[in-house]
Amino acid sequence: MLYYNTFRKQVSRDNGKRVIYTYICTYFLVIMKKKRILVAMSGGIDSSVAAIKLHEAGHEVIGITMKTWNYTRGCSTKKQIGCCNLDTINDAREVAVRTGFPYMVLDIRKEFGQYVIDHFKSEYLAGRTPNPCILCNTHIKWNALRKRADELGCSHLATGHYAQVREENRRYVLYKSRDLNKDQTYALWGLSQENLQRTIFPLGHLTKPEVRDFATARGFPNLVKKSESYEICFIPENNYRDFLRKEIKGLEEKVKGGEFVLEDGRVIGKHQGYPFYTVGQRRGLQVSLSYPVYVTRIDAATNRVYLGTLDALARNGMYVHKLNMIKYDCLKEPTESHIKVRYNDTGKPGVLVQEKEQMKVFFGQNVQAIAPGQAAVFYEGDDVIGGGWIASSFRKKNQQS
Repeated sequence: MLYYNTFRKQVSRDNGKRVIYTYICTYFLVIMKKKRILVAMSGGIDSSVAAIKLHEAGHEVIGITMKTWNYTRGCSTKKQIGCCNLDTINDAREVAVRTGFPYMVLDIRKEFGQYVIDHFKSEYLAGRTPNPCILCNTHIKWNALRKRADELGCSHLATGHYAQVREENRRYVLYKSRDLNKDQTYALWGLSQENLQRTIFPLGHLTKPEVRDFATARGFPNLVKKSESYEICFIPENNYRDFLRKEIKGLEEKVKGGEFVLEDGRVIGKHQGYPFYTVGQRRGLQVSLSYPVYVTRIDAATNRVYLGTLDALARNGMYVHKLNMIKYDCLKEPTESHIKVRYNDTGKPGVLVQEKEQMKVFFGQNVQAIAPGQAAVFYEGDDVIGGGWIASSFRKKNQQS
């Protein structure tokens, strides 16, 4: 900065060199804005392109892959499984080496197991349906990244998520990506203001086709061909029931033989155990009736799984707790919002009423399969107001389920 100010004073005395002055000043300003950024890399196309773009912009990039799960413990060997496979680490390392920035692997299996996996198991045992990826983002990955960023002197973190952040009214606001088909803000609602302040999403203004074109142009066609995985990293075959059986000793013997019960109280059969069902489930019930039925609620205390018609599954409100508010510190009055209750949900309009540490949500229409344990995210246009975990739902005022 001292050299820049001295040069500015000397050049500004000569009016004939104003053009040179402008270019030199711009160069110094650009240089001073360069950052050391820690980029989370999964080995896939999105995080790889994010790292390459930041490197090409002149930032000092350090790539890092977080090992969350023991790939020899019940994982498939398919490349697309993500963070539990050595191939993904090798793919991320190849991108870093060919592009020219340092790379490392961070082992967070202990923290991941103690928090995410233990929570996953306890939620199913409580009759709820957890979302481990959001929990991991909120409590494990970003905190681990920030800690390592501090150790490496990195001012910012970056990931390949499709989302955007801006500063407004002294808060950092998370908002939807340009490519709404790939938007991932639903999975990021739990990020704290401190984490959002230091996070960069290089892909937020891009579409998926643009990302593929970028990777191809940079000589990484293998990234374009690589299939994307939407599975939970520690359940590669997407069979959470087998995972619970393996991880919780004696579970099947304890819960097998519970009752299937209709909403009117009639017992119509036996099930395999309440943890193996989710609200909204229709397939695999092995119940013979003259009409289709769905899981409407789960009672872990009695090992009962309640079934009903699609109409019985509908709710017009819910309670959401463990809130994380993003755009506003809190809501002081009823607020209109667009609310998503699952990742691939298009969302429904409703009204938010904050009651201290929980949000009471009134939908303008019936919503199907509101599952306790899943996340609810509140939007105002493209902006994320905040989110939380679904505690319960109701059909009418004060009628909880």
